[in-house]
Amino acid sequence: MQAVVSPDQAGMRLDLFVAAQAEITRARAQGLMEKALVWVNDALPAKNGQILRCGDVVTWEIPPAAPVVARAQEIPLDIVYEDGDVIVVNKARSMVVHPAAGHADGTLVNALLAHCGDLSGIGGELRPGIVHRLDKETTGLLVAAKNDAAHLNLSQQLKARTVSRRYGAVALGGFDSDAFCVDKPIGRHKTDRKRMDIVPDGRAARTDFLVLERLRGATLLRCSLHTGRTHQIRVHLRSLGHPILGDELYGPAKMQSPVLMLHAFSLAFLHPVTGKQMRFIAPPPQDYLDELKRLGWSGRPFWTQEPNL
Repeated sequence: MQAVVSPDQAGMRLDLFVAAQAEITRARAQGLMEKALVWVNDALPAKNGQILRCGDVVTWEIPPAAPVVARAQEIPLDIVYEDGDVIVVNKARSMVVHPAAGHADGTLVNALLAHCGDLSGIGGELRPGIVHRLDKETTGLLVAAKNDAAHLNLSQQLKARTVSRRYGAVALGGFDSDAFCVDKPIGRHKTDRKRMDIVPDGRAARTDFLVLERLRGATLLRCSLHTGRTHQIRVHLRSLGHPILGDELYGPAKMQSPVLMLHAFSLAFLHPVTGKQMRFIAPPPQDYLDELKRLGWSGRPFWTQEPNL
């Protein structure tokens, strides 16, 4: 593939240019250069930090990726609820939800396939049963569908915004207001494909925030999603200048927490077959609680103080 550097792209680093043009991560663009798969004006070697000039011709090759197949793996799961149609799990930290490039196995889908034997096929071969996702380092509640009818119904509930999803987040710094809303569109970052950003032409995204407790140098927030964009809570808080503690992607270089302080503690939806109101609560993992204590947390269990949904 090939692209010519435009006047407004002059002065851009080569790795950022390739990442943006090829729609890959910056790290992968740098990997291509390490393998001598990037040329500038047909000259080698191309270096990551090379500064481009207007009119430069950049050429790159992306080798075909090995196919990823979701297979059953015996991985422990924290199952909160299960019946013949749905399964609700409390996802552990550092677990990816479904297989993808760089994460061929060890995911929640691999574990669910081993436990359930079968899941709905609507999500495709790599995302069977997956109705919504949590980031790798985000812990908490997630529902998966065991059959197509359940999957369709839950997807419709999400689209209608009748599924209640609430998170506990610890954000850097303090807030003047006790309650506020962020309504800003989110889209892919223009140069870093791993990140999302506030962009004018992005998809609508709205999050309600409630201050639960003011801590030392940080604030414990309840976050309620109206939409479910990738990294939504993380991007919205960063846009306010208050990134989530432990967020290596959106926070400052030196964060004040060894773990991402974001936990999906509450999930509510209508059962896709019976129509019964289902509501689940999951306390944060111990590493999250340990960080709260370090920040002067009062010990009040915010996950048990939920209003009726």
